[in-house]
Amino acid sequence: MRSLKRWLDRSLTAQAVLIFLVCLGVTALVHWDWNPVLWMVRGVLYTAIAVTFIAVQRRRALRATGTDARGLAELGRGIRHREVPTDPEERAAMRRLVNDQLERLERSARWLPYWLGFMGLIAAAILALGVATGSVALPLVFALGTAVFCYWIVWMRRRAIERHTYMRSALREQNERVP
Repeated sequence: MRSLKRWLDRSLTAQAVLIFLVCLGVTALVHWDWNPVLWMVRGVLYTAIAVTFIAVQRRRALRATGTDARGLAELGRGIRHREVPTDPEERAAMRRLVNDQLERLERSARWLPYWLGFMGLIAAAILALGVATGSVALPLVFALGTAVFCYWIVWMRRRAIERHTYMRSALREQNERVP
């Protein structure tokens, strides 16, 4: 399992295959009466959009750190496990990555309440439409799913900020100790 996680972390092709399979499965479940060719077309379209976003984010992170994809994956693993590298070049790359990601998290904080409010408004509107038409079960499930998703976003964001601030202070302390 660990090697699969590392392979998915390093390889954009592996991520694309996984995204395609998930999109294909979800489309097949939702639109089971469609032609399978349409499932594949939709899966390819969604995969292309997702891989474009992933590639842009990865390229930005690679430019910020000055490493390759393998080095970026190792730096990310080090941040998740709170491991401070001993090599001065790796510390400098990790410091740049942590600073870049913290800046992006701080910039996105301005729009987060608006996005969460918009998602809540859509969930409330669908719930109201469901009550008005008499079918409450599916809109209620959608509203609960939206609430859980919003909570997950806030929780993951808080967790990422905690990890990155810890790594920033740990890298500062390590930098002060090592001349």
